[in-house]
Amino acid sequence: MLQIVLQASGFESAWVGRGDEAVDEFRRFRPDLVLLDLMLPGRDGVDVCRDLRSESDVPIVMLTAKSDTTDVVEGLEAGADDYVPKPFKTQELLARVKTRLRRSAPPGDDPVALRIGDITIDVDAHTVHRGDEPIALTPLEFDLLLALARKPRQAFTRELLLQEVWGYRHPGDTRLVNVHVQRLRSKIERDPEHPETIVTVRGIGYRAGTPTAP
Repeated sequence: MLQIVLQASGFESAWVGRGDEAVDEFRRFRPDLVLLDLMLPGRDGVDVCRDLRSESDVPIVMLTAKSDTTDVVEGLEAGADDYVPKPFKTQELLARVKTRLRRSAPPGDDPVALRIGDITIDVDAHTVHRGDEPIALTPLEFDLLLALARKPRQAFTRELLLQEVWGYRHPGDTRLVNVHVQRLRSKIERDPEHPETIVTVRGIGYRAGTPTAP
């Protein structure tokens, strides 16, 4: 049914029904996005997600009936960008797919590079460095870092980050924000337990650390 919906909306798709076949099909088809069910025969969707993320930064959207359990957080920690709880409306799913396929489109007045502490973000090249050392981020992690860096003195609520990065126009699950901030911190902070680049604002959300001039 999902293939019919996707194809009617102009997407080309491939499908497998077993988790132990998913990685091979991913390598064969080389998709721009993966819709991944959390509950799969043959192999768990979380394990599949972890394997896909280890070799690709392709957007991954989980489909799950377990939205009230820790399985969702486990899937996000494994590398999923977003999730859609079942049952869902097809238009909602298509909106999520289109949002995740859309890359950052920086405003024309963005500087070529933004800096937060010793982290440099090259907006046009879509790269992040600490000094000469590149830091590999997924497209969503880059979008999250960029959203904070563009307004370094603003404290973002989790709801505002959901709108800025995930494109939600309605209240969403703030676990998405918390888990991805943790993943981002693990890559860009010198000490993730004492973050300096992405700072927690108690009772509000997050903001960028003190910026330095390029």
